[in-house]
Amino acid sequence: MKKSDFNYHLPEHLIAQKPLPDRSASRLLCMDRASGRIVDRQFTDFIDLIDERDLLVFNDTKVIPARLFGRKQTGGKVEVLIERILDARNAIAHVRASKSPKAGTVIDLDRDHRCIVLGRQDDLFQLEFPEANIFELLEQIGHMPLPPYITRADDESDLTRYQTVFAREAGAVAAPTAGLHFDQAMMDRIKAKGVQTAFVTLHVGSGTFQPVRVEDLSEHLMHKEFFSVASSTVDAVRQTREQGGQVIAIGTTAVRALESASRSGRLEPGFGDTDLFITPGYQFKSVDAMLTNFHLPESTLLMLVSAFAGYEPIMRAYRHAIDQSYRFFSYGDAMFLGEVKERV
Repeated sequence: MKKSDFNYHLPEHLIAQKPLPDRSASRLLCMDRASGRIVDRQFTDFIDLIDERDLLVFNDTKVIPARLFGRKQTGGKVEVLIERILDARNAIAHVRASKSPKAGTVIDLDRDHRCIVLGRQDDLFQLEFPEANIFELLEQIGHMPLPPYITRADDESDLTRYQTVFAREAGAVAAPTAGLHFDQAMMDRIKAKGVQTAFVTLHVGSGTFQPVRVEDLSEHLMHKEFFSVASSTVDAVRQTREQGGQVIAIGTTAVRALESASRSGRLEPGFGDTDLFITPGYQFKSVDAMLTNFHLPESTLLMLVSAFAGYEPIMRAYRHAIDQSYRFFSYGDAMFLGEVKERV
């Protein structure tokens, strides 16, 4: 398939600029993976789609306040978006400035902090923070890295709302957005119903928002993201399958983590960088159902959900979502792909 096959027109007013007052107040488009049947529900109805045999797999990555603003010592404005923290003093980052900074350039940041450009790595820059622990510096002066399609500046509410309630492993520069719909009340309902939960970690990078730039998908160079799948999660998946339950991934990032750990043909504990690019024709090994948000045109994530539920059914579901004025992208509504059970 070609990149252009995954294009669609989205009216700008359907791009959610702010979260709803309540996390679980989103709508939920349900599409039965077997039949392609579409049902419109509320996110709170998600509890009716799962039972005690099932396993929900969440991504516990934590978004870091990765955007920094500063100036070159010549006075030019600079915007830094940390892509990956290498250690306490070094990071890889996007740097936006009127002229691309050279090695040795000093960038002055807020509160008398600074960083030094050490060199380039393709489109990214290696930065050194010689006087402060990067995590501590970001907590002091960093801004939440809202996606480029959110056109407003971040505010204090984004510190909590662009973060899942179960976030614990710092390292992402974008939220695992399917998890944003879960509040503590929903997590409590899941536990009370006897549904099992497990966690993986995948530190979402800014590349998740980048459209594919080549028409031939086989030529696309996938961005790398760190993932980790623990032995306890592997055991939980195995037990779920043995009991006849479904493994339900909460978000495409949980899917990528599980499938990256299944490249041998079976799910195994592991960690490292993944550049797994899932397109139609891919055979899923560890995921039976998925909760996700709506994704950008021509994005790798739209290709992933098309691989999971079928290209034609997904594009039909997206047309339905647009016709019914669903809210799109990070702060938007949710979509369930799996067995859509009738209401009892």
